[in-house]
Amino acid sequence: MGTPSPRVVLVLAAALAGLSAPRAAYGQPNFIVILADDVGWGDLGANWAETKETPHLDELAAEGTRFVDFHSAASTCSPSRASLLTGRLGARNGVTHNFAVTSVGGLPLNETTLAEVLREAGYSTGAIGKWHLGHHSRHHPSFRGFDYYFGIPYSHDMGCSDTPGYNLPPCPPCPWHGAATRVARKDCYTEVALPLFENLAIVQQPVNLSSLAARYAEEAARFIRQASDSGHPFFLYLALAHMHVPLGVPPPPPASGRGIYGASLSEMDALVGRIKQVADSHGKGNTLLWFAGDNGPWAQKCELAGRLGPFVGAWQRQRGGSSAKQTTWEGGHRVPALAYWPGRIPAKRTSRALLSTLDVFPTLVALAGAALPPNRRFDGVDVSPVLFGWSDVGHKVLLHPNSGAAGKDGEIEALRLAQYKAFYTTGGAMACDGSIGPAEHHQPPLIFNLDRDIQEQEPLDVASREYQAVLPAISRAYAQALEDIATDNVSVADYSKDPAVTPCCNAQHVACRCQAPGTHAAALDHGTERRAVRLCL
Repeated sequence: MGTPSPRVVLVLAAALAGLSAPRAAYGQPNFIVILADDVGWGDLGANWAETKETPHLDELAAEGTRFVDFHSAASTCSPSRASLLTGRLGARNGVTHNFAVTSVGGLPLNETTLAEVLREAGYSTGAIGKWHLGHHSRHHPSFRGFDYYFGIPYSHDMGCSDTPGYNLPPCPPCPWHGAATRVARKDCYTEVALPLFENLAIVQQPVNLSSLAARYAEEAARFIRQASDSGHPFFLYLALAHMHVPLGVPPPPPASGRGIYGASLSEMDALVGRIKQVADSHGKGNTLLWFAGDNGPWAQKCELAGRLGPFVGAWQRQRGGSSAKQTTWEGGHRVPALAYWPGRIPAKRTSRALLSTLDVFPTLVALAGAALPPNRRFDGVDVSPVLFGWSDVGHKVLLHPNSGAAGKDGEIEALRLAQYKAFYTTGGAMACDGSIGPAEHHQPPLIFNLDRDIQEQEPLDVASREYQAVLPAISRAYAQALEDIATDNVSVADYSKDPAVTPCCNAQHVACRCQAPGTHAAALDHGTERRAVRLCL
């Protein structure tokens, strides 16, 4: 290629200097990471014209950058969240499937979280919302780098409530009397109420789901204000309950078209809009807000699940079963994603770079001027050049682990190489109609060209020139990835269970209630009551 001219060198040096300008010129920025639960790529109006319930998110997209080829690191809750907070796939960090109400363990303690790195770099750190990375002992977020925690320890349908919201099948409210706990409902938790934590204390059990979104907004705003007043940069991790299954939102007007799900989506949108407003009023221009989903929609919930957009996994649908959450089809892991940082991240921009929630960790660490933890490898990369509009090149290879469908939990069952997507295992996830696609192992792999077939409808013919041309590169990338993981410092999560570790503020009351029958539960919602309930960790 020859030696580059001095002018080219100067231009390149100026560009590279510009990449570090936001940190150097403005000090350590604030970070707000908002993670939505089970949200579909098509649930964002900026992505899918049929969606009308997200004006605030659409405004965020217009004032920032929208990523249309952005992926969750896994297709179910715990592995996805562990990867975001470590920058490592579950095959490395040990979190390969969801933790339970009775789980003894959580994200392995030898894994370093993003909050721990940023706190060491001088940040105030807060986590608000769903945790789902272990609640017992030192797995609790208060021991994982967060100065402040307010939220629920796992999904909001993993415990009963007096305001159970919506689910398929519908779940009953918490019992008030012992005999009622003997009534079993498939997929419903009736023995123990869902707890709400503030730091290590359970402050409400059962949670009032109807007011949970408002409480999250209130606590997030308070954290931002207090952190801003302290003079320290802050990191807020806001893990929403939406859109797992709808909370107790008011029934929508008949003309809305999307029913209860649409009303819940509007509630989430308003919450994000509120956080943006508060962030803008406390340091606009020095706060990066990054919104993404933890995985795709929960298809078996039917009308209570989100929109896939064009990513329907048609090949799988033809054979039965889901092509969304839990699967390695695009609908399982391609999620809406937005980044907003006035004056730093270009507005009205759409990026087609191949990115992942894995990239949040190394990118924020770099922007904070901190260093990655040693003695381990990362699957995420620093994508600040893409954020700032200097580049639109992301991952060349992206790995997709099994997340509860066919295959072993956490194993790499699909691989993306440029526009090509290879599947080694398919099937095993339930669709709305109750069908579960047959588990199929593919050797050689199914390969789709996503540039021509975004619906993943027709795999390349094994005998075609295109298949034969790309297969060697895919096979090399797959083998290299497995070798890299096998030779890494790999953690192992403790998935053992013990009913004794179930969060319970008062074991003497049915469903672990914090208040006796007749107590006005709304008191805590209005801030007039703070229960400092000791939790045995």
